[in-house]
Amino acid sequence: MGIRTGAQYIDALKSRQPEIWLGGRKITNVFEEKVFQQPILEIAKLYDMQHDPAYQEKITHICEETGERISNAFLIPKSYEDLVARREVFEAFAKATFGLMGRTPDFLNVVVTSLFHNASFLDHYNEQWGKNIRDYYRYIRDNDLFLTHAIINPQNDRSKASHEQQDLFTHLGAVKETPDGLVVKGAKMLATLSPITDEVIVYSFPGFKPGDERYALAFALPIDTPGLRILCREAMQDGTRSVFDHPLASRFEEMDAVLIFNDVLIPWNRVFLYNNIEAANLLYPKTGIAQQPAHQSGVRGLVKLQFATEVACKVADAIGVDGYLNVQESLGELIQSVESIRALLRTSEYEYMINEKGEALPNETALETIRGLLPTMYPRAIEVMQTIGAGGLLMSPTGADFENLELREDLNRYYGGREGVPAIDRVQLFKLAWDLCGEAFGQRLLQYERYYTGDPIRKRAIFYNSYKRSHSFAMVDAALNTEVKKKEVTNS
Repeated sequence: MGIRTGAQYIDALKSRQPEIWLGGRKITNVFEEKVFQQPILEIAKLYDMQHDPAYQEKITHICEETGERISNAFLIPKSYEDLVARREVFEAFAKATFGLMGRTPDFLNVVVTSLFHNASFLDHYNEQWGKNIRDYYRYIRDNDLFLTHAIINPQNDRSKASHEQQDLFTHLGAVKETPDGLVVKGAKMLATLSPITDEVIVYSFPGFKPGDERYALAFALPIDTPGLRILCREAMQDGTRSVFDHPLASRFEEMDAVLIFNDVLIPWNRVFLYNNIEAANLLYPKTGIAQQPAHQSGVRGLVKLQFATEVACKVADAIGVDGYLNVQESLGELIQSVESIRALLRTSEYEYMINEKGEALPNETALETIRGLLPTMYPRAIEVMQTIGAGGLLMSPTGADFENLELREDLNRYYGGREGVPAIDRVQLFKLAWDLCGEAFGQRLLQYERYYTGDPIRKRAIFYNSYKRSHSFAMVDAALNTEVKKKEVTNS
């Protein structure tokens, strides 16, 4: 089939009935549920972009294997030009959602593409695992499927390993083998957008210890697999808010969920890794499933940071405070943050390396630097927005107020901005800012960015240790001129 349309994506959603729980209710029709409806339509727009002549040549290509047109997210990069082609789809989808949806279809399609191209790593442990991931890549590529993933254990007793938890199946683990497949039980999170996806892929961060064998798993399933329960977090909006009052929350609510597996059967052809601690701990470094998706998340993060920066600048301009030196300094800081991330992304592409399998990998140091900076840069942008907007962010009237002619004169007089900025424009701008920096929707976006790749302190420590192992710090040795000093000491 190749690239599908938004209508085909929606039809696929309507054809399934996964077990979804939201606010104590079992959802029986995901498309008709108000909370999900607009996000579904936003994802559908992304699929339609693949057929739009303005985007198609930039974000899709003809598959050499099938002759069908497919997303650039399924492209195995072999050159700088290929990395740029992948960036085109990342950028197009991110800009269409203002960087606010972290799990658009391109993200996990890149993950599966990396697993596919590095499937020889899985072959080393079990040739069937390698075959399974190759087949799965072709399946989602040829059907243009939308995936979520669940890779984190529930936060129970984090001081203990999975096998040390009070309940053997608090964390997702294998129960038994059967002729038809592997039976699993337990929970995983944070399955973003899972109610409106086609499939879920499960794998885990490294860190398995002896005794954790049953938890060393990687597999994929349709989202409506029997026994799979999707337990959604509290919604950040009820699906009925107006676009005027909540221009972002009304459209881009990205539902997160805990996935609970109640003796779910995974067919053997969908198992990619099982009962092997060594393979599970090496999955990330040996398959590129951290480095290649970091390119996508870096592009999305750049767009999100740029959007927040633009909103902060417009808020300052609307009320005439960007003439003050302290405000200019803060906004200048945000703009420099945006440009720093942009430069790092271009560096990651330009300074790519080719691995032993002929795959072009963006520069890891540049991408990890982005991952280290965004968890502080984005919260800083939100802080600046809150400071500039101040009490004005709390005092906006509603769209219904503007529709009432009896209130119109007061609104125009008391809610206008600087000269040339009418009340309705200032209010809409401040509502946009409040969605980002004040509402529960915006606070979820903030928390999401802080912990997008895990604990930022631990990630930065890992980055330092990796950097230390791979660099000789030769300039220090040269500055100390060790050989000359040795001779001086010997002569004395």
